[in-house]
Amino acid sequence: MQGRGSRYAACAAVLTAILIIAGCASTGNIAPNDSRTDAATLDVGSAIRAANADAAWPDAQWWRAYRDPQLDGWIERATAGSPTLAMAAARVREAQEQAGVARSALLPHVDGSMGVQRKNWPNNAFYGPGPFADTTTWDNTAGLSLSYNLDLWGRDDNAAERALDVAHVRAADARAAQLELEANIVRAYIGLSQAFAQLDIARETLEQQERLAELARRRLKGGLGTQLEVSQAEAPLPEYERQADVFQEEIELARHQLAALAGEGPGAGEALARPQLSLATPLPLPSSLPAELVGHRPDIVAARWMVAAQARGIDVAKAEFYPNINLAASLTQAFAGGALLSFLTSKATGYSFGPAITLPIFEGGRLRSQLGAASAQYDQAVDHYNATLVGALKDIADQVVRVKSLDTQMDASARSVAAARKNYDLANEGYRRGLTDYVNVLLAQSQLLRAQDAQARVRAQRLGAYATLTAALGGGIDDPANGPKDAKLAPAQHIGPFSRAAEAK
Repeated sequence: MQGRGSRYAACAAVLTAILIIAGCASTGNIAPNDSRTDAATLDVGSAIRAANADAAWPDAQWWRAYRDPQLDGWIERATAGSPTLAMAAARVREAQEQAGVARSALLPHVDGSMGVQRKNWPNNAFYGPGPFADTTTWDNTAGLSLSYNLDLWGRDDNAAERALDVAHVRAADARAAQLELEANIVRAYIGLSQAFAQLDIARETLEQQERLAELARRRLKGGLGTQLEVSQAEAPLPEYERQADVFQEEIELARHQLAALAGEGPGAGEALARPQLSLATPLPLPSSLPAELVGHRPDIVAARWMVAAQARGIDVAKAEFYPNINLAASLTQAFAGGALLSFLTSKATGYSFGPAITLPIFEGGRLRSQLGAASAQYDQAVDHYNATLVGALKDIADQVVRVKSLDTQMDASARSVAAARKNYDLANEGYRRGLTDYVNVLLAQSQLLRAQDAQARVRAQRLGAYATLTAALGGGIDDPANGPKDAKLAPAQHIGPFSRAAEAK
């Protein structure tokens, strides 16, 4: 009998080993197809190479370069009360709590239960004629159970890491939202400034036209002019009045936009005075482009964390191919009959403990499909990261070209306004003296109006280019230390309890 028991135990051990080996299902060499682009390998182009590369990365309060205290205060007000930033912060908190839920799978779980029931026992062949036949008793139970997953292959550990990586993604997204809000406020504020400048031009043009109309009427009264000249001088007045109203409307709309960006009602923007923007800061580039760009732009940092999260997703999917061992123990107390709480002092105590092994044997291709899906998700994250990196360099190169062009346009527009004003003054003086006709005055005035409008637009574009380039460089809102290490961006080569040490080496 003893020999037969030994043979049974040996057979059981062999069968268990065979099942465990069989349970380690083949992954079918499923792996990601795409790879991350190394920023250092990208050709940044002649525009970036030719730029003055001696600047530091943008400061976190980069908008102070405009030297407008009202703008400084409005951005602080907006970042404190913006619903957009509040939603982003809530998403960060949610992701952090989800990471806590995932991390809880790595710890022992202890659960308790208790049931108190009043039970009536029937008197029939099934229940009787025992002592409880045709009686009503208390039927009570209490239990305490403990479980602990050994996580030999790192499934729960990688799932927790993936959830934490997603929390990092949400945090980087929140920083990107803050940078976008700051840049949008600056752009709207520049639009407000431009509307004031164009309103000044429209009012100045209207005043000029009113003076010309008055001069034409005096010339007609003195016998030097004609009714046609008076009509020509009075005809543009309604249009110039309309243009002034248009720019006044743009001022009010810009105030409403700034109020909305701050998370406040339209009335809050009515207190905004005329902007006093002054930008004397040069726009050079940091010398560490593009290698360090991946750590300074929050959208790239978010993309890198998503790559890391999807890499851990592959590790989780791989761990599903291996057996799982869970240690479980339970303690129960049960008693039927007696008083309500007499079961707490009874000796009807039971317990159990031991390991529980689960392993995949025939799962119809489910595990391979899960691994394939995880690999595809990793490829998507990698492709998104690559596209974000390429787009960031394009944004920077575009703004470098734009800034260089706008510097030239600023000089040209100033010379154009000076020449147009001189031409208008000469035409106006000639008409006043009767040396030229009114048509020349109209042409000169139209030329001056176009030159002034172009100068105001170029100035606004130059102010906006600083904001756009600063945002393209990350806006000083992120730090390279916030991003994942390169080792986290790829799936583990080995699955098991020693995979971390193996990957570290």
